[in-house]
Amino acid sequence: MTDDSAPRPIDLLIHGCQVVTMNAHRDIIRNGAVAVRGTTIVDVGRSSELLAKYAPARTIGGDRFVVTPGMVNTHIHITGEPLTRGYVPDDTPFVENVFEWLCPLYSLFDAAEERTSGQLAAVEMLRSGTTCFLEAGTIRFLDEVVDGLIEVGIRGRVGRWVWDRPPEPSVYRQTTDAAIGHLDRQLHEHRSHAGGRIAAWSILVGHTTCSDPLWKAAKALADQHGVGMSFHMSPSQLDPDTFIAEFGQRPMIHLAEIGVLDRNVAMTHVVRVDDAELALIAESGASVAHCPTTALKVSYGITQFGKMPEMVQRGINVSIGTDGNNASNYSDLMRATYLVAGLFKDARVDPQMFPAEQAYEMATLGGARTMLMDEEIGALAPGRKADIVLHDTDRPEWRPLLNVMNQLVWSADGRGVHTVLVDGKVVVEGGRCTTIDEEKLWADAQRMGESITARSGLPDRAKFPTI
Repeated sequence: MTDDSAPRPIDLLIHGCQVVTMNAHRDIIRNGAVAVRGTTIVDVGRSSELLAKYAPARTIGGDRFVVTPGMVNTHIHITGEPLTRGYVPDDTPFVENVFEWLCPLYSLFDAAEERTSGQLAAVEMLRSGTTCFLEAGTIRFLDEVVDGLIEVGIRGRVGRWVWDRPPEPSVYRQTTDAAIGHLDRQLHEHRSHAGGRIAAWSILVGHTTCSDPLWKAAKALADQHGVGMSFHMSPSQLDPDTFIAEFGQRPMIHLAEIGVLDRNVAMTHVVRVDDAELALIAESGASVAHCPTTALKVSYGITQFGKMPEMVQRGINVSIGTDGNNASNYSDLMRATYLVAGLFKDARVDPQMFPAEQAYEMATLGGARTMLMDEEIGALAPGRKADIVLHDTDRPEWRPLLNVMNQLVWSADGRGVHTVLVDGKVVVEGGRCTTIDEEKLWADAQRMGESITARSGLPDRAKFPTI
């Protein structure tokens, strides 16, 4: 005969002075705890209550920690830019930035460099509290990048750089058939790795780089495989102007007509859109990944033309991305969330635009919805994946701790992240990644970055002399 009142075995009990659940009621639990068995959260509540119910094999956390869900970065270039971070001058307009700097640099990476680049981005995300990401498009060597991501232990959705219209650089020139073949291959060969942590999506470069047959095939493949589709669109006026010149229609009108817009679609930037386009996005259920730092640095005119408040008012799911390391230069989603909370307060002269709580929802629950993982990640609740972050409050930016949501969005950043779990496994402890040799990663990144920029022949345009 068993004693039903005996504590039940679990793998892990995580304690915090405050547990930010992001559950349906947005409960914040003082002196709370999260119970984990295997890869899954089994209970969330007061520490005293969970200690009476469960017998953990291990206990972590304590009074100095705020416990939150892992954040979700819904647009990041994990190859092409992490190893050239900051080399592109910060005063280049959009067309020069993309076509004269980024595309040539992207074309130079070999397989080992792309693998290291992906790992560097993943480690930076994990160490700053992001546990899941959506790739903007691995340049060429997806197999090696996936292998590196599995080793690091992050959760992500990936795919290679796919387009069929631009003729240059020749190293990744693709016919329409070849581009569709790349999508088909990755969706079959990278359907699921590491228990589903890493898997492929149908990812296009977007903008004006895809023919209609490629747009349609990418959407059909996403639907066939039950995955998402993502692409860049309309950060600047170039995309609307080109679509109008070619089709007589703005981008969203055209994409809706050819059957691309849908709930399983995530579009990045979406700054230069009109009200008719917003209505179509809202009707389709597509998500928008807002990359605030890129918009500022590459001067998209986000505060003049951006309609993110109107998107949210229309029910469009808006999540947050950090983009590339020459567009935002960092992969810390906490810093991007701070900008989301602030930009439109000033642009609309309205302090009620994107309060801290709403901005944090975009970084967690909004990201989960964009990733089509609404019921799996983004919150601390029974049945969700154990993707959990512990923030160390024994730091100046965390004291005094009076309003935890204001603290998370306005005061803190990723440097205060102490411990991170993905699928119930500790992947960051004491601020350091536990799955990889960090010192070797830093050294490899430095060596490879210097080699890539030297091979590029692009000038070092740093404005201050290095003696």
